[in-house]
Amino acid sequence: MRLYFAPMEGITDHVFRRIHHQYFPGADKYYTPFFSPTADGRFPPRDRRDFEPEVNAGLAIVPQLLTKYSEDFLWAARSLAELGFGEINLNLGCPSGTVTAKGKGSGLLDHLEDLERLLDGIFAAALSDISVKTRLGRKDPEEFPRLLELFGRYPIRELTVHCRVGEDFYKKPARPEAFALAVKESRSPLCYNGDLFTCGDVEVLLERYPNTPALMLGRGAVADPALFRRLKGGEGASRKELAIYVDALFEGYCVAFGSRRSALGRMKEIWFYLSCLFEDAQPYMKKLRKTTDPDEYRNVVSRILGECSLRPQGPAILWQKAGPDLH
Repeated sequence: MRLYFAPMEGITDHVFRRIHHQYFPGADKYYTPFFSPTADGRFPPRDRRDFEPEVNAGLAIVPQLLTKYSEDFLWAARSLAELGFGEINLNLGCPSGTVTAKGKGSGLLDHLEDLERLLDGIFAAALSDISVKTRLGRKDPEEFPRLLELFGRYPIRELTVHCRVGEDFYKKPARPEAFALAVKESRSPLCYNGDLFTCGDVEVLLERYPNTPALMLGRGAVADPALFRRLKGGEGASRKELAIYVDALFEGYCVAFGSRRSALGRMKEIWFYLSCLFEDAQPYMKKLRKTTDPDEYRNVVSRILGECSLRPQGPAILWQKAGPDLH
């Protein structure tokens, strides 16, 4: 079974991917946060940096694109193919209101003619393998059968199904029962995504769908960096490992951002999830969220790592924790 790290806007950039893989290897692929190509045919420097081969060396990376226009998807996909990427992922899952209002992400799922036009254009001229990440529909899981029928017309390399509808955002639990239809009807290889936070969650899902070939995990893998390792039979993260890991992330962001305060802001986003791996961390998190001093941040982190117990079964329930934009 293949294990993928989901794209998470504001978290899973090249700094995070490199350091996570260095200290907690186990993910078979990392999906990048989405890039929205436009008609100007170029990557802004900040976005291009995330795709450069040297910052992704040794990692299996899948760039994700978000658009409703096939011509914009294709120029970006061709440019990424020139950089060595053999697979490009189409984002049909993002539930953000600013995205769906433009008819992108999950906003396309209840406009089948527009979606068909997009897929026709992409698959008529794509140079790379194309995978798709979708939700069950925009408003209702009853939309899913029509989507599966449409997807079945195209040579989709892999179909990742996030088992929520767009209007669920991340405020409602996933609907794993809906994956049964994909197992029965999909003509593409499948990947399950949605509310897999612990090894126990994965065990329950695989009891239900034992032949699932791939799983995509996001929030759970940020909250428990060793989750992929644990799923492959390894040990959970130790306090020492976590201390080294979060310090490496902080220093990596200091270099990437050229600012300790900017790095602190990113670490707060990561600790939003990572704190769920610890018992009784919330009093410390209140201090961490308020601080603007990197030295005080390090002191609070040291106290969490030294004084709070690690949850042996993994992070506490996370489905209500939306945090940064997720895709």
